[in-house]
Amino acid sequence: TAKHHDGFCLWPSKHTEHSVKNSPYKNGQGDIVGELAVACRQAGLKLGLYLSPWDRHEPTYGDSASYNKFYKRQLREILSNYGEIAEVWFDGAKGPDAKDMEYDWPGYYSLIRELQPNAVIAICGPDVRWVGNESGVARETEWSVVNRSTDTGQNLAWHPAETDVSIRPGWFYHASQDDKVKSVEKLLEIYFTSVGRNSVLLLNLPPDKRGLIHENDVQRLRQLRQVLDAIFDENLAARATATASHVKADNPAYGADKIVDGDKEIYWTTDDWTSQASVEFDLGRAQTFNVAELAEYIALGQRVEEFVLEAWVGGKWKEFARGTTIGYKRLLRFDDITTSRVRLRILNSRVCPTLSGFGLYHAPPIKEILE
Repeated sequence: TAKHHDGFCLWPSKHTEHSVKNSPYKNGQGDIVGELAVACRQAGLKLGLYLSPWDRHEPTYGDSASYNKFYKRQLREILSNYGEIAEVWFDGAKGPDAKDMEYDWPGYYSLIRELQPNAVIAICGPDVRWVGNESGVARETEWSVVNRSTDTGQNLAWHPAETDVSIRPGWFYHASQDDKVKSVEKLLEIYFTSVGRNSVLLLNLPPDKRGLIHENDVQRLRQLRQVLDAIFDENLAARATATASHVKADNPAYGADKIVDGDKEIYWTTDDWTSQASVEFDLGRAQTFNVAELAEYIALGQRVEEFVLEAWVGGKWKEFARGTTIGYKRLLRFDDITTSRVRLRILNSRVCPTLSGFGLYHAPPIKEILE
């Protein structure tokens, strides 16, 4: 967060006195954005920056022409002086008492494309959109392909969703919330309702007054990592024999075995305009699982509209899970199922279905994992 709504800049901006250069930090010689950029490079992390359009300090805010010039000068500063920026994150927040202001979004986007052409622009941006809430929940039916208004009317655009939520009750650090960090169970639920619903997850971690992530937050993250590793340690479908009701042009290059080979760049598909198809997975022996994972080959778009998962139990197929969209990843949780055969039935698909990944996993109880 290079600048939030208060307008205070965490880099020594030349365009305002309301910045770290006039703070006690390193006697006014500090540059927190610059230090973060160095730290990210040292750790092998990509750097994203947030510059709040709403500025409650800047006198020109409310004068659209003047403020947009001011804002773009600041945007140019942070995009020119800190190496490669992987993401520029906007929100459109304005309080009810904010002055009327018309942001120059096209001008902001153009400047980013000029200075950081590889940067993803989110959330008020053309590349990644906000899921619509701050509770960590994407829609059960989450399309990355959405209608976008242009000068020529409505067009379909690839505009995937980001789900943002804080690990604490609020977005900023308060010592009074040190014992209110979300539980592992809650974070896991968020993971399944965001990443598991064709969305990416932004989990907010507010630095404390030391400039560090608090120990309670760190502990919870490590626990979440431990739980996720335990759940997804072994894909019980990885060695399955897969057969499909339809294969494109009967070509083995698009066969059902491509779903379970672990290579996301190859996939199973059918001839165009095949809206319904099924794939059966023979696990070789009885396996017990309670999590399923599906992935479309989204380089060709998102297509599946509805699907069902069934297990061969007692001499017949028994439904144990169903969903609508899949996208780059769909995760489903259900009660333990024990079977040697699983069938995926795609009930409806646009153009024709693709699938590049499928997984079955057994999630142990969280308490058992963390013991």
